[in-house]
Amino acid sequence: MASPVLLVIAHGSRDPRHAATVHALTARVRALRPGLRVETGFLEFNAPSVPRVLERLAAEGAGEVVALPLLLTRAFHAKSDIPSVLREARARLPRLRIGQAGVLGPSPLLNAALERRLHEAGVAPGDKSSTGLVLASAGSTDPEAIAVIAEIARELRHTGWCAVRPAFASASLPRTADVVRALRADGVRRVAVAPYVIAPGRLPDRIAAGAEEAGADVLAGVLGPSPALARLLLTRYDEARVPVAGTLSA
Repeated sequence: MASPVLLVIAHGSRDPRHAATVHALTARVRALRPGLRVETGFLEFNAPSVPRVLERLAAEGAGEVVALPLLLTRAFHAKSDIPSVLREARARLPRLRIGQAGVLGPSPLLNAALERRLHEAGVAPGDKSSTGLVLASAGSTDPEAIAVIAEIARELRHTGWCAVRPAFASASLPRTADVVRALRADGVRRVAVAPYVIAPGRLPDRIAAGAEEAGADVLAGVLGPSPALARLLLTRYDEARVPVAGTLSA
């Protein structure tokens, strides 16, 4: 039997860098697992939309799809938007079995991708004990998502950083610039900002602007198409394929 199609669901953005980064990531996933069909659909702004991809797959005779949200936390899009889109597709395309994988985070692979970006930006392993880290995420009104970011910051603190504090680009406080200044006020001499986001766009640009405004010493790149992130997509895909009462997870 053919493996289920992996459908990566990205939010989409008016910023062309967003879609380019998503496509680069899915290309790396294909390279890691030759023979696996990997498709990309967007919730808004970019084409193809998720419903259009599913309709095309059904027309081509695909039997199963694992829909994987390209999201780091379980917030509104993971809990509401994507399940709603998939429910509607199941009703319209009854011959296509559509399962939903879990969101990407939290995961040690995401932490590895974050550390890689920091290393690329100039933070050596020996620098961590004298460097404060700002874990800057997009932000959310969902308490569960905010709690996850706070827990990741606590976990990273135990890997050698002198301090790790969360910051948010929208919906939640504090902002990146405020956390950089707070670390300075606490006597931290070197501050690095790590965007906990997958692709470039308006909110990552806001994180970068806050880091520059407050004079952060290091600004890492977004997670992007990193090898660890590509492996994580396949991990979530494989987890979703584990049979539960004879069906894909929904």
